[in-house]
Amino acid sequence: MQSSHLDLAGLSTAERELLDKLTAEEKVTITADDVMEVRGVGRPSANRILSRLEAKGWVRRLKRGLYAPIPLGAGSREPAVEDAWLLAMRLFAPCHISGWSAAEHWDLTEQIFNAVAVVTSAPQRRGEQAYGGVRFRVRTIPDDKLFGAREHWVGSHSVSIADPNRMLVDILDAPEMGGGGRHTVDVVHAYWRSAHADADTLLDYAIRYGRGTVFKRMGYLGERFGSVSDAWLSRCRQHVTKGVSELDPAGPKRGTIVSRWNLRVNLPIDEARS
Repeated sequence: MQSSHLDLAGLSTAERELLDKLTAEEKVTITADDVMEVRGVGRPSANRILSRLEAKGWVRRLKRGLYAPIPLGAGSREPAVEDAWLLAMRLFAPCHISGWSAAEHWDLTEQIFNAVAVVTSAPQRRGEQAYGGVRFRVRTIPDDKLFGAREHWVGSHSVSIADPNRMLVDILDAPEMGGGGRHTVDVVHAYWRSAHADADTLLDYAIRYGRGTVFKRMGYLGERFGSVSDAWLSRCRQHVTKGVSELDPAGPKRGTIVSRWNLRVNLPIDEARS
């Protein structure tokens, strides 16, 4: 569509009424069931209506049977950041926004990523997915490990976003969710220097999460960057598992091994950060 905004040209009265109804309901996604309910038509007719609306530029197809409305006056068909979060809530529920996306939200990084990081307990076939021009980096965990999120409101819709402590646990467990080992270290450093730092809650979350590699990375980086007590470090060491893990799991299998944390430091840690 060449216009810088969407207009009502080319819409039938019935299509306009349908869009008015769905807009009033602030639908984030649209399915044939929504059209069937509003229009009182069967599924084949509902699917044809959605196909016509897509062809006219009023909805974008996310995946088979799932569409997202394009608002009137939108300068782009690409959704805004918070709209992408709402989309994640529909696609991956139950889930929360985490990783680099949560780090951006809590002002713990200035780096901009072109994908949304999501942690979910719903089975996923791929870790990297794209819908309607939005890229997602998705990590799947057991349902009982999905905790520590706060409710963030976007209009009348809520988004679950990992609080700073939960975000840290997520990226310490899987540094790729933090943008890789180097950026994860930067986010951890920013956390310990911020008002968000809460050593006791962080440790409680890590214990509840129950992954030994989290304690290895958390203990080592907390010792370097955080104002943590010897008692905190001792509690952390109690949960360190056997075997040596890498600070950056995607990095080389070489580097100094810190035996008290069973951790190989395989990326440079800037002395200025200590």
